[in-house]
Amino acid sequence: MVDPLRVSSGELSMDELVAALNEGQRVIVETEMLGSTYDVTLRFDGGTYYCDTPTTLHKHDDEAEMRECIRRFGYSTD
Repeated sequence: MVDPLRVSSGELSMDELVAALNEGQRVIVETEMLGSTYDVTLRFDGGTYYCDTPTTLHKHDDEAEMRECIRRFGYSTD
């Protein structure tokens, strides 16, 4: 199994994040919220996109929904 890609929030563009997911790469985004740092795991199983936070697992049916999640939570540079 390939090690996950580890990045800081805002380190990669939306297209770079989505391309990595579509290629089967699991992406761990280190992000900060309210003074605490935590990891969010982004992944794609070929049918569903996932955004796994410490408190919630978001499931997205298509790339457009995943892009909206990434944008909304500020995981990409754009």
